[in-house]
Amino acid sequence: MATINSKIPAGPLKDKWTNYKDHQKLVNPANKRRLDIIVVGTGLAGASAAASFGEMGFNVLNFCIQDSPRRAHSIAAQGGINAAKNYQNDGDSVYRLFYDTIKGGDYRAREANVYRLAEVSNAIIDQCVAQGVPFAREYGGLLDNRSFGGAQVSRTFYARGQTGQQLLLGAYSALSRQVGLGKVKLYTRHEMLDVVLVEGRARGIIARNLVTGKIERFAAHAVVIATGGYGNAFFLSTNAMASNGSAAWQCYKKGAYFANPCMAQIHPTCIPVHGDYQSKLTLMSESLRNDGRIWVPKDIEDAKRLQRGEIKGKDIPEEKRDYYLERRYPAFGNLVPRDVASRAAKERCDAGFGVNNTGLAVFLDFSDAINRLGRNVVEQKYGNLFQMYEKIADENPYETPMMIYPAIHYTMGGLWVDYELMTSIPGLFAIGEANFSDHGANRLGASALMQGLADGYFVIPYTMQNYLADQIQVPRFSTDLPEFEAAEKAIQDRINRIMNVKGQKSVDDLHKELGHIMWDNVGMGRDKAGLEEAIVKLDALKKEFWKNVYVPGEGNDLNIELEKALRLADFIEIGSLMAHDALDREESCGGHFRIEHQTEEGEAKRDDDKFAYVSCWEYQGEDKAPTMYKEDLVYEETVRAQRNYKN
Repeated sequence: MATINSKIPAGPLKDKWTNYKDHQKLVNPANKRRLDIIVVGTGLAGASAAASFGEMGFNVLNFCIQDSPRRAHSIAAQGGINAAKNYQNDGDSVYRLFYDTIKGGDYRAREANVYRLAEVSNAIIDQCVAQGVPFAREYGGLLDNRSFGGAQVSRTFYARGQTGQQLLLGAYSALSRQVGLGKVKLYTRHEMLDVVLVEGRARGIIARNLVTGKIERFAAHAVVIATGGYGNAFFLSTNAMASNGSAAWQCYKKGAYFANPCMAQIHPTCIPVHGDYQSKLTLMSESLRNDGRIWVPKDIEDAKRLQRGEIKGKDIPEEKRDYYLERRYPAFGNLVPRDVASRAAKERCDAGFGVNNTGLAVFLDFSDAINRLGRNVVEQKYGNLFQMYEKIADENPYETPMMIYPAIHYTMGGLWVDYELMTSIPGLFAIGEANFSDHGANRLGASALMQGLADGYFVIPYTMQNYLADQIQVPRFSTDLPEFEAAEKAIQDRINRIMNVKGQKSVDDLHKELGHIMWDNVGMGRDKAGLEEAIVKLDALKKEFWKNVYVPGEGNDLNIELEKALRLADFIEIGSLMAHDALDREESCGGHFRIEHQTEEGEAKRDDDKFAYVSCWEYQGEDKAPTMYKEDLVYEETVRAQRNYKN
């Protein structure tokens, strides 16, 4: 049985990070110049880490699959970023941000990591303001805040509905400065396909040049994975089409533990599916739940008329509307956490009260806010989001309520990391959404941007030094080592195998099949029979992929279908591990909702006696069952309780 050492520092919770920094090992400036770090990914986590390492004096190799770091999926985040500044003087504090986050994750996150996240949150805002990020400001010039789900204070800083874009531009400017100074070498349109281990430590990667198709080798003293999550295993998700879990999955296949894979987030405010030929779904920011009210008709006959297209939402009078979140959760109302809001929407639609032609939608209505604040105020706060909705749905949300429905969004699971953000492979780190560490079973809104920048700017610059302090005598590695040669050959063999199948089904056809299996069996509601069925179907789909996929073109050239095929092969295996993990965890917590384990009121029912742990899965080989180890979640200062958003 493997020993899971999370390396949590001793001492009171509020002092752990300070104690760690006070006693960590350091690398002097002259020695930093002798050390190389690979950072894979240029989103908020990757760009901030690469910029920070460059500023510190390390030599950095930074990789992204897009043609520019500015196209990383962090750009799509809309609503804001959390921090405990307490500018509103409404009772916020570092402790309250910590507690809301660990409670929002249904007490399935590591206590020390979450407290550190809350502790460094305020420094993120100062950093971004210094970079020129145009946060919204009040009339007097102070930074403005708004509320997000799972909190009763206003702690979310925002830049209209484009917060992710503005934060990414700030990180990109810092990264570009280091590129200009020669401290960071940027490799765009490169995709990591494997991590290379030398004597048990991560010492480099194999990447494919997506423009030329060439397989290339890169060596370094340490490797950082900042490649986001694996939500696209569901095919239809709010993720960009290029978002994938392949880099993390290849690390898993080299021995890194994969933690809590079943914990995927359903976002409640997504534009509903509108056809069979969509490639992705579009998110509407959770910030809209500040002023928008969510409802369905009280009468089933009104719902049927809406589904038949005979009436519009605005035609239903106020007294015949069921504001079901306000009714069920009076203390938090429309700002309950995402998993709670999503299940409530599903329950209403399953009961027949859905409001579009598929019956899978609820209303997000701004008529009350427009009457109370005026259209101009609503337009200033949410105008670009309203414009985006109108372009997609062809309806004016100022006049007709928006229609929304839950969709796969963020993955709380990921590579297991210790307190230093290092995986179970020495020298291999994972930051941002690529790791599991901060969000437990459900992420609160506006916390993804917070974690990405916290990890990149304020955590890994310290912990990386602690690791590299005893590596300064290690010379730079040659990519001619047999470990690099073997890794490249394995990748080339895999590419050749895919190209030689020459079957009858396109990558997208097979990916859609995967998406249906995942959504139907490993989605918002899971049960034993459905998960067992998913495992059987996914095994069959894997065989079908390797027997019948068709990838046109050449393997040694620009080939987008080959990129997609390589990722899909990984998604199928990720889906299977998610199903195994969900089957093993016989409780409900956060986004993991086992139908057999719910309260009388339909809420998630945890089993803290049996499942207060992180499930850490270890790869055992092709077509062999993985082994699961447990990291017990020992809380020193937090009392677990049934989540209550009613009062």
